[in-house]
Amino acid sequence: MSPTTSRPPDRTSARRADLTLLLATLVWGTSFVVVKAALAASTPLAFTALRFAIATVVLTPFARLRQPFAGPELGAGALLGALLAVGFAVQAVGLVFTTPARSAFIVATSSVLAPVVAFIAVREQPRLWVIGALGVAGAGMYLLAAPGTGALNRGDVWTLVTALCFAGQIVAVTALSRRHDPVRLVWMQTLWTAGGAGLAAIAFEHVRVEWSAGLLGALGYAAVFATALALLWQMRAQRHMSSARAALVLCLEPVFAALASWVWFNERLSALQWTGGGLILVGMVLAELPGPSASPS
Repeated sequence: MSPTTSRPPDRTSARRADLTLLLATLVWGTSFVVVKAALAASTPLAFTALRFAIATVVLTPFARLRQPFAGPELGAGALLGALLAVGFAVQAVGLVFTTPARSAFIVATSSVLAPVVAFIAVREQPRLWVIGALGVAGAGMYLLAAPGTGALNRGDVWTLVTALCFAGQIVAVTALSRRHDPVRLVWMQTLWTAGGAGLAAIAFEHVRVEWSAGLLGALGYAAVFATALALLWQMRAQRHMSSARAALVLCLEPVFAALASWVWFNERLSALQWTGGGLILVGMVLAELPGPSASPS
């Protein structure tokens, strides 16, 4: 995809975009343990449907729904909603069978896949310097997954589908957020995901929801912070960066998830996993260094 402007991006706007996406990544990383704990009281697809239904309600007053939706805007919302609906639904199913840290690592491979998807789908050509930084971060995510702890389990395989969907979503957000109102796009995403997960829950689950203060708290955090706000932050941040740069920031998601799982579930990290987290940080620093190309990432 060709750059949206021939002028270099404003450095303040670029830094603000980085910080905004980093905040969304922090919220998504910590949400793994919140959702994992909540799945003891709810079946995964039912929880996902409730989470996104609440997010849709939260966003409705801000989505300017009195303005008619144009065809291209509806198409953009449908594409983003389909990717998000499948991604979050299978992620919740996968979390029933795998740990938050392993799930977060597999989801984060979407960051490494995103530049490939961007090149194939929209011909976006990232700098080699950023690709190298992503390679370092990808190696770090591999170590963070604790490869010596065993082969992929059933939950890991489900979560691989999430990674593919989210790689496509990263690329689609970069392209579509510059053409349409971000709040309306996020509203359509949450509506699609709530509807899709609800239908899937009815078709494939023996729906179980055991209401409690803990489940309500998990739904509130997941719906308001990890869905409505985080998706809006992502949409606004990616208007000022390439898919490759967004993917690099999102590489920190498994670091935040592993730390949260360590604190919440006492899931201990080995020296190899800490090394992996360090490599992800190194990759992000490398991407900030002057590279052989002067074009912005």
